[in-house]
Amino acid sequence: MQWWCSAQSGYWSWAWQPYVGVWLLVGGLALAYWLLWRGSEPGERDGGEPGSFALGLLLLWAALDWPLAALGATYLATAHMVQYTLISMAAAPLMLRGLPDGTLRRALDAGTAGRILEAATRPMVAFVLFNVVLVGTHWPVVLDTLMATQVGSFALDALSLVAGALFWWPIVSPVPERPGFREVWKLAYLFLNTIPGTIVGLMLVYAEYPAYATYELAPPVFGVSALADQQVAGLVMKFGGGLVLWSVMGVIFFRWYLRESEEAGPAVPADAGAGS
Repeated sequence: MQWWCSAQSGYWSWAWQPYVGVWLLVGGLALAYWLLWRGSEPGERDGGEPGSFALGLLLLWAALDWPLAALGATYLATAHMVQYTLISMAAAPLMLRGLPDGTLRRALDAGTAGRILEAATRPMVAFVLFNVVLVGTHWPVVLDTLMATQVGSFALDALSLVAGALFWWPIVSPVPERPGFREVWKLAYLFLNTIPGTIVGLMLVYAEYPAYATYELAPPVFGVSALADQQVAGLVMKFGGGLVLWSVMGVIFFRWYLRESEEAGPAVPADAGAGS
């Protein structure tokens, strides 16, 4: 029994492995949300969506538990990249969207910690932090070093979740209010974030040799070579994250267009009201 998934030396097996730390984390988050919701007044629950939080938590569990986590920690860079995409691009924004506005306001009002959080969720700061984590945790030396231990592997996953929440905060959360961060800036913010992921993905796709010792030295799985696996992982980084970002951009643009159309009102024919 392991506390958290990390790199192993044995051959891949479909025998189920329990990861107690993952269960405790997911169960703790679910319990904390339930207590938060149960202890809130009806007016304090505005903006919170329990279904969104539950779906995000389910995706987080799928990313961190067996078998995806076991494959991603030792055998396949592709599995690790799917994990990263699920955590930072799906689980993080869904869980954040599930939190009530009152909870987010209290977090931002929590003294020094609140001021730090408010600063970290400013669009440009969040953008920089997210992409520093993206590039840093996928730097070969960093990934190989951290993936070798359970604590290091946990740190990689935790960084992905926290950085993902900070990145999506300006898009998903209305707290704090940022009237200057209108739709056009949200679209630019998301579009700019497609660039770092594309660069990292293409570097993995066009590399002549495997970049990660963790996956190069691992026993082969499904007959896939380390280089081919790395190339697929690069494509997941480029297109997986890009698909999420472009989809969200499409939703923002469509809602923006509908609102502008409603505010403009119906078009009045030029000859309307002309008498006979």
